[in-house]
Amino acid sequence: MKIYFAGSIKGGRQDADLYKLIIDHLKTKGDVLTEHLGKASISTAGEVDKTPKFIHDRDINWLRQSDIVIAEVTTPSLGIGYEIGIATSLNKRIICLFRGEEIKISNMIRGNDKLQVIQYSGIDEVRSILDKIL
Repeated sequence: MKIYFAGSIKGGRQDADLYKLIIDHLKTKGDVLTEHLGKASISTAGEVDKTPKFIHDRDINWLRQSDIVIAEVTTPSLGIGYEIGIATSLNKRIICLFRGEEIKISNMIRGNDKLQVIQYSGIDEVRSILDKIL
């Protein structure tokens, strides 16, 4: 199974450690195409050694290849929203995970019946959710 994990970069890296834990768990289920999102070396500047065009084209290709998209949407991110839009147009299965109050999640995410939007409280719950889905 090819898994596309989406997590905030430019929107904020405060959850980078959590992303790593999620990615590590996802790697037990399949090939995580975006495992670099869990690296501490990725700052809010993003992948500074690559051009925006390269990143865009690579990520679109990964979305096309993926069997499922897992998006951690707690931190608002234009990039994640774009990725979800592309994945929706590609008819991918999309799981959006978030912590905190549902009201803070965009209505464009909450109102899209093609997405599974799931609230969680911590990494153990995320692992359980992912085990059931995958």
